[in-house]
Amino acid sequence: MYLVYTPEGQDEPKRWKYNPNKLLTPERELIEKLTGKNFAEFTVDVQKGNSRCRRALLFIFQKREHPPLKFDDVAFAWDELILEHSKGELLLMRERLADSVPADQIDAVRAALDEDIAAAYEDPDEEGKAQLPVVG
Repeated sequence: MYLVYTPEGQDEPKRWKYNPNKLLTPERELIEKLTGKNFAEFTVDVQKGNSRCRRALLFIFQKREHPPLKFDDVAFAWDELILEHSKGELLLMRERLADSVPADQIDAVRAALDEDIAAAYEDPDEEGKAQLPVVG
């Protein structure tokens, strides 16, 4: 999964690979402090679209590149920041549809996934080993 940030006036998006399991302890603890949520809640809420959780995640990635950055300096328009699955992750979801989608809905879900797969970012590091980003 990727956090993709495209601020107004910037043609190319900034893309960070987001795997909750790979965030370091100080980053997870800072996220908990900034959001008031335990890390497991955060991972669910960031995917559900919680604005403060997404802001905290953007802050963590930007802070890696600009250590003096302050949380209060991070702001974004809603359409400038998205979470995006990679092509490998979407293919893995498609493989597992039968386990999670009722039979009468599978064709519609498969068609929607096929559209997403066609447009998805292909991560060269994932070839043959895509995983869904889940905190265990």
